Amino acid sequence: MKKMDFKQINKSFGRFMGWIGLLWCSAMIKIIPGRYQYKFANAIANLGYNFVAKQKKIALESLEIAFGTEKSPAEREKIAKDCFIYMAKSAIELMSMMDKPELLKQRIDIVNKQYLDAALAKGNGVILVSAHFGNFPLLLGRLSLEGYTASGIMRPMRDLRVEKIFLEKRKKYNVKTIYSQPRNTCVDTTIRTLRNNELVFIPIDQNFGTAGVFVNFFGRQAATATGPIIFAQRTKAALLPCFIVRQDDDTHKIIFEPELALEAVGSSEETIQLNIQRLTDIIEKYIRKYPAEWGWVHRRWKTKPQTL
Repeated sequence: MKKMDFKQINKSFGRFMGWIGLLWCSAMIKIIPGRYQYKFANAIANLGYNFVAKQKKIALESLEIAFGTEKSPAEREKIAKDCFIYMAKSAIELMSMMDKPELLKQRIDIVNKQYLDAALAKGNGVILVSAHFGNFPLLLGRLSLEGYTASGIMRPMRDLRVEKIFLEKRKKYNVKTIYSQPRNTCVDTTIRTLRNNELVFIPIDQNFGTAGVFVNFFGRQAATATGPIIFAQRTKAALLPCFIVRQDDDTHKIIFEPELALEAVGSSEETIQLNIQRLTDIIEKYIRKYPAEWGWVHRRWKTKPQTL
C-alpha cells in the first residue's frame, strides 16, 4: 500500500509540475518576441530530451521497433531529437497562434481542399482519419476558420487543469470536443454530428488495447481503434485521411488525401479489419515520409496479440 501511495504521489507531483511548466511557458511566450519563440522551443526540447529519461527511452525503443536495420542508431536518435523539437514547437504554437486567428490563417495552407468539399457535398458528414501527427490541434482550428464545423474525438488529459486550458482554446475556434469516454456518449454524439453533415477528426494511431483489431504497422501487429469504419458503416459518412505537415520555415500544410471508399469483404469483421489496415497503411506512409512529425514517445505496440 505504501509503495502504491508513493507511486500515486509521484504521479500527482509530476502532473502538478507539468501544469506549472505550462503556465510558465505561457507567460514566457507573452514576453518573448515572435522571432525568438522557436529558439525558446529548441531550448525546452533539448532540456526535455536530456532530462526526461522515460520518454526518451520510449522514443528510441519505438524507433528501433519501427525501423530496425532500415535506419542506423544515429539516424534513429536524430529523429527522436527532432521529434522532441517538433513537440516543443507545437506546444509554443498552441499557446500563441490559437489566440491569433489571422496568424493561424497566414501560417497554415490547405492542400487538396477539393477532396473535403466533394466529401461534404454528399451530405453524410466526413470522418477525418488521422494520427497524433504534426501539430494536429491547429488543423481543426484552421478548418474552423474556413467555415467548417469540426469536432475531434479525444482522450481527456490526465491532468484536468491542463485539459481545461486546451479545451478553452478549442472553444475559441468553435472546435467541439467529443471525449472518448463514456463510450456510449461518444458514439451517440459522433453519429449525431456526422448526420448533421459535420466533420469529425479521429486519430487511430495509438495503442487500443484488446478492444480494437490488430493490423500491420511497420511490420508489427498493432492494436488499433475501429471507430472510423464502424461510424462510416452506420452513417455513410465519407472517410477522408488528412495530415498537417510542418514546413522548413515552420509554416504548416494541411494535406487531404482522396476519399477512401469502403471495401466490403466476407464478414463485417473482415471488412473492418481490411479497411482499418488500409487507413493504417496511409498513416505509416506519412510517418515514413515525415518521421519526426509522429509522437514516438507513445508505446504503440504495447498490447500484443493473443497466441493460442
